[in-house]
Amino acid sequence: MPATLQVVIASTRPGRAGKPIGDWFAQRCRLDGRFTVEVTDLAELALPMMDEPHHPRARNYVHEHTRSWSRTVESCDALVFVMPEYNHGFPASLKNALDYLHDEWAFKPVGFVSYGGISAGMRAVQLLKPVLTALRMLPLTDQVALSNFAQYLVDGVFDPGEPAAAACTVLLDELSRTTLALARLRSPVV
Repeated sequence: MPATLQVVIASTRPGRAGKPIGDWFAQRCRLDGRFTVEVTDLAELALPMMDEPHHPRARNYVHEHTRSWSRTVESCDALVFVMPEYNHGFPASLKNALDYLHDEWAFKPVGFVSYGGISAGMRAVQLLKPVLTALRMLPLTDQVALSNFAQYLVDGVFDPGEPAAAACTVLLDELSRTTLALARLRSPVV
């Protein structure tokens, strides 16, 4: 049975490019076939700013939106964040979604599809990596970095061409290897 890949679309901004870029990447993953692909759009998930009274390590969640988010993250084997760069950083919506949980993230590899202007969102990814390692996630080095992405977005459809598709394959190669390697760490300790 293939491992489950959770693709998380991080931008919640109206008129965002994240949804078509996320749809494009999820389709590339499905065509690749190494993962069962699920997509979570943080705009649709609509988590409020952290509203849980207990520390996430306790997993004593009082709100159904948190319990549902916990089940989603707990059930996946790997993640890819589809994320823009805002002012050299990552979106607050992604930080909020990360902060809701703690142990659910542990020992899972995470890849990145970043987009922006000339920097392709890579500065945001670099700022996010220390947050992820604090949650015991393994941020991957290979990523899909989409510079000047708007030129590939026509009528709500994103099509960046072959170089970006090749970058997806490289990312999925690394994600597949690390997912397999980290699976043992995610197993219950006996």
